[in-house]
Amino acid sequence: MSDPTDGTRFAGGPGESPGFLLWRVTAAWQRAITAALVPLGLTHVQFVLLACAWWLGHDGDLPNQAQVAAQAGADVKMASEVFARLQAKGLVTRETDPRDSRAKSVAVTADGVALAKRAVRVVEDADARFFGALDSAALVRVLRGLAGMG
Repeated sequence: MSDPTDGTRFAGGPGESPGFLLWRVTAAWQRAITAALVPLGLTHVQFVLLACAWWLGHDGDLPNQAQVAAQAGADVKMASEVFARLQAKGLVTRETDPRDSRAKSVAVTADGVALAKRAVRVVEDADARFFGALDSAALVRVLRGLAGMG
């Protein structure tokens, strides 16, 4: 039988690896968010893209799909497919971007705004339950650094 610490620099094995622990935490957090969004009829990625489109377009200057994808850290092609599903649900409209005929601008409908507001509260509540025992400000600083935002 081989030693489980062979091939790793962590004496205690993968349980001491920051990457492995981040993987486990991310998976658990995604399950919590997914479960919280089920009653709203949104997937996690639908929520993220809807919320980002709403935030980016709040001043009336409509973002295009690529801008929303960049804000969310999502793949542009995948975002386009998700926006098609959100459009079918009546949560967004998409039209050719007047600034770039190759792009589609995204407008969140009144129903989409109402759902986005509800979903943000649901996700923030799920986050509070999941991260509740941690120092929120310190966690945000660490996560911003890891995400290259800070």
